Amino acid sequence: MRFLIVSIFLLVFGKMGAQTYEIGLFAGGANNIGDVGKTNFILPSGVAFGGIAKWNISKRYAWRATVIYGNFTADDSKSSISSRQQRSYVVDNSVLEASAGLEFNFVDYNLHQLGPAFTPYLYTGITYFRYGYHYFEASQLQDVGQKDGSFAIPMTVGFKKRINQYLIFGGEIGARYTFTDNLDASNPEGSNFEQFRFGNIFSDDWYVFSGLTLTYTFGRKPCQDCFE
Repeated sequence: MRFLIVSIFLLVFGKMGAQTYEIGLFAGGANNIGDVGKTNFILPSGVAFGGIAKWNISKRYAWRATVIYGNFTADDSKSSISSRQQRSYVVDNSVLEASAGLEFNFVDYNLHQLGPAFTPYLYTGITYFRYGYHYFEASQLQDVGQKDGSFAIPMTVGFKKRINQYLIFGGEIGARYTFTDNLDASNPEGSNFEQFRFGNIFSDDWYVFSGLTLTYTFGRKPCQDCFE
């Protein structure tokens, strides 16, 4: 995990001084979508925070890397589904992710000109995350005391706006489609856990980070054609 995080940031900063960069913070909330608790797409049940870095390669595109930690609670008693209310399972879990990919701006976003700079954007790429491994036995959540890892596809929509020469304010909502079905302890892997599986075992889990960003921008104009 440490090697992956270091590699991502080396990729972003490998040619520092030749492009325009942003580095800053993300803060907001996290929630999951699975077989336990509510199914709302955006309804944070825990906090999320982390770091973000961007390499603006043109007015429309930026390479981006993030490291974000979030925790969430999936509570059947708060679900609108009666069968879940009767079951009354509760899962507390956390996610630590490292993500890298491409950010696309809907309009030209030129940080090398004075004046306002604003654009909505989309982001996608590849995410690797670690999470707590749990399962239910006799309606009680069992913590095996270890972490598991998986990959996810991030699908993020947001906006960003320059508030002065160096600071960029933004907000985003990012859903992660994961390649695991056990964020909510509903589908533990391994033959020893088959009797503890429940829910839709053919549908993997999601988790969502929604929040605000504040980044500091620096670096020189890369080329005459990119930002004019």
